Parts: sequence; structure tokens; C-alpha cells
Amino acid sequence: MTGHEPAPGSGAGIPVLITGCSSGIGRACALRLHRAGHAVYATARRPETLAELAGSGIRTMALDVTDEESMATAVAKVEAAHGAVGALVNSAGYAMSGCIEEASLAEVREQFETNVYGLVRLSQLVLPAMRAHGGGTIVNISSIFGRYAVPGSGFYNATKHAVEGLSDSLRNEVADFGVRVVLVEPGPVRTTRFGATYVANLRPVSRTYETFRRESAEYFEAIYTGSRRTLAGTFAIQADDVARRVAKVVAKGARGSRPRARYPVGLLAHSTIALRRLTSDVLFDHLFVRRLFPVPRGPRPRKQGDHR
Repeated sequence: MTGHEPAPGSGAGIPVLITGCSSGIGRACALRLHRAGHAVYATARRPETLAELAGSGIRTMALDVTDEESMATAVAKVEAAHGAVGALVNSAGYAMSGCIEEASLAEVREQFETNVYGLVRLSQLVLPAMRAHGGGTIVNISSIFGRYAVPGSGFYNATKHAVEGLSDSLRNEVADFGVRVVLVEPGPVRTTRFGATYVANLRPVSRTYETFRRESAEYFEAIYTGSRRTLAGTFAIQADDVARRVAKVVAKGARGSRPRARYPVGLLAHSTIALRRLTSDVLFDHLFVRRLFPVPRGPRPRKQGDHR
């Protein structure tokens, strides 16, 4: 096993396995849950990115959510020490950007492998021991884009919609075994690495969407870096805001309480999800999506009698 683990017996609370801890939400969850006294196992594809967490006394391990052996080994390590994973926080993921027409199917498969299939397989791996021990909690980090979608991130949006549907099914499949399944749905989170990946993926493919790609890159860069003032950027939250909610969910599970199925995080999450629920598709597109997000602009329709 690659990684760092404190001496046996250190730590308290329930054992918590977290994916995607190299930065952003996963890292913030590891720190906050460790401070809450849980036995945190922070994981990432490249364990060298976890050095700072290890220095804080957090157990760290290599875990690649696209690699079966890596996932099985990590779960077995926690179960060997504690009998079962007390809480699984599925935080690993990234955002593929670009127009659906131009997307490479290889990139689409990679997006689903990371954001959906890895989450599913880890849940499958931890559930047998959770059931045997009479309980556990699975926290899936979703997004406001699991509740609606915007141009330029269709496949990322699709993975989060998939996570929402899977979580709804799984919640009812395992409820009678004492296992809780919870969705955490943040609004825009100011995480530089996540944002940099999204913007970098908006690379030139064809001239058809050239202006849209440039406008999208500027729009999302402003949100994630605060380079200029935007509505979404003004109300963007920090990774620790999400971690605070995750910690409360884990604490509820540790006490045997049943948390809600969904927890939006941030003003934009609450407001836009409410707007989506209350409006028709046409109205939501017109009032929200096409006004606040960059959209591709096609040729202006010709007026009748215009033969130029």
C-alpha cells in the first residue's frame, strides 16, 4: 500500500474513506472530518499530492477511481482496521467542457468512468460490510448541475444527473439495512484546480463554436479565480463550506440519525434549484440559462424578402 498511516489506535470517531483529496472539496472534507475526530482515510490517484494531509496526521492512501484493484485494496485496508467503512465520501471528479457536437467519445467515456462508474464501484465495495455492521453512510458530492444543465458542460452535467438518479435508487435499496445515502449539491465552488481544468478543456476544435468557447472560458475563469465580478462569482462558495455540510451529514449518520436525501450548499444552489422546480423548461431557459450563461449564437434569421 502506497501512502502514510499513523500508529494504530490513533484517531477516533467512525472510519471515513474520502476520494479526490488532492485538492478542493475532497481535501477540505478530509481536514474538517479529521478535526471532528473521525478516523479519516484521505485518498487520491497520486498519493504524493496528499503529503500535507499526512503531515496533519490524516491517514492517506492511493486510490484511483478508474482502477478496480486500487479501489478494492483501499476498501480492504479500511475494513481490515475497522471492520467496515463507517462513511464513504465520493468526492473524486472533474468537469469535461465543450460542445456536445465536438466531443470526443473517448473523453466522454473517461468523464463517466471517473464521475460515475468509480462512485458506483466504490459504493458496491463498501456496502457488504456496512450491511453486516448494521449501518453506514454514503455521501455523494453532486452539483447544482445535477438538477439542471447549461451549454458547454453537457457531459459533466450528465454525470451529475446520473449520480442523482443512482443515489435516489440506492437510498431506497439500502435504507432497511441502516445505510444512509445522501447527495450534497454545491453551487459554484471557488476551487482553482477544478476551474483550471474546465477552462483548459475549452480548446479549439472548429470555428463554429469559437466565440462561445472564448466567452465560456472568460466566464468560468472569472468564477473560479475572481478575476472579474460576475453574479455567479459573487456568490461562489469555498470548498470548506461544502465540507462543513458533509461533516454534519457524517455526524448524523454516526449518531444513527437519518439525514435528508439532498443538501444544496450556497445561496445560488438553493435559489436556482428552486427556480428550476417552479418554472417550465422554456421559461427557465429564457430567464436563467440564456441570460446568465454564454450560449452559442447562430446566424441571424433572414427577414422575408431579404435575398442578400
